[in-house]
Amino acid sequence: MISLISHFQKRVLVAFTMMTLATGAALAADKINVLVWDEQQPVPKKLYPNFPGNYIADHLKNNPRLNVTSANINQPKQGLSTKALNEADVLIFWGHVRHRDISEAKSQEIVDLVKAGKLDFVVLHSAHWAVPFMVAMQEVAAQDALAQLPEGIRENVDVNFKGKIRWQKAPDDARPHQLHEFSRDENGRIQLAVERPNCVFPRCCTPAQPSQIRIINKKHPITQGVPATFTIPETEMYDEPFHVPTPDEVILDETWKGGEYFRSGAIWSLGQGKVFYFRPGDQQYAVYKVKPVLKIIENAAVWLGGE
Repeated sequence: MISLISHFQKRVLVAFTMMTLATGAALAADKINVLVWDEQQPVPKKLYPNFPGNYIADHLKNNPRLNVTSANINQPKQGLSTKALNEADVLIFWGHVRHRDISEAKSQEIVDLVKAGKLDFVVLHSAHWAVPFMVAMQEVAAQDALAQLPEGIRENVDVNFKGKIRWQKAPDDARPHQLHEFSRDENGRIQLAVERPNCVFPRCCTPAQPSQIRIINKKHPITQGVPATFTIPETEMYDEPFHVPTPDEVILDETWKGGEYFRSGAIWSLGQGKVFYFRPGDQQYAVYKVKPVLKIIENAAVWLGGE
């Protein structure tokens, strides 16, 4: 009897151990892999002793649902190796002045992963002019143009982007548009020529001043736990029109004392993935020390990775 009970206990112990290991593996598999990429532009050390990207990553690591890795432009393959991108569920991207250092080919690799639903893309502040974001926006512009055609035809259209990616400030009176044109070649195949969005705005970069953030969609997962309005005490100003394709949704906006307005939290669907642009984050000011700002980035990582 004693040996029988002992044998039974061993079987229970083995079963329990296997179940525990399986549960642990399932929990690990449920973790959202977040890659926080930072250009590592020199910043005031009193604000971010270890750069904004690492500051954001350290905050995200407090969320048990997130498995967070930091990367930067000075690492091998600029911190954006194919392996690192394939292992990530969400890429958070902070860039400022070294946009030209990231190739269009690497940017297209990032965007192709988004389109395939293998990666979601969070773009912060000055990264509106980062090549990966600009490539994403030109792909959104093409997607919007193709949506005008019957679904069965779209896959047989050759898409071409006009001109080159450029960094040119928009004139004050310029209106945002993404011109496109359909034609047929000599073989009768449909050609689509798409103007590349410039991803910029006419006015910006005043001296430090406060801004007011207003949550538009209070039910969106990205805005949960965030006050309906809050103030960033010191930041710079961006002013519309933002020369990008029309977002699927603007979940928050931002205003300044001079009457300036910006769609500071915008979401686009791209293929099977999503792109979220979040404006606040100049490296000269303690923007990421404003708790609701970090909460929005954290919520975005959880929501996008969970999707």
